[in-house]
Amino acid sequence: MGTITWADFEKVEMRVGKITAVDDFPQARKPAYKLAVDFGPEFGVKRSSVQATHYPKADLLGRQVVCVTNFPPKQIGPFTSEVLVLGAYDTDGTVILLQPDRAVDLASRIG
Repeated sequence: MGTITWADFEKVEMRVGKITAVDDFPQARKPAYKLAVDFGPEFGVKRSSVQATHYPKADLLGRQVVCVTNFPPKQIGPFTSEVLVLGAYDTDGTVILLQPDRAVDLASRIG
């Protein structure tokens, strides 16, 4: 994998949001949820699809997550994803969602 410059990294806007809704996404090719992620009054609520169905829906509601917020919208079947919720792949391919280790303000910038 190649290296990037600090200027390249600064172009990626990552912010903390809070999951406010979790819905099934039966049209997805791989099992997924449709999420609503709140970034506070300045950025509002954005939608995302996430392949993390091993989490019970109740465990996701209210969870803070780290998201890339400046990608263009991506059409996933009938759903438009507006942000990318970040996760790490476990050894078995399971997505483990990234989150701050304590509560922070919505839309806090990651850097």
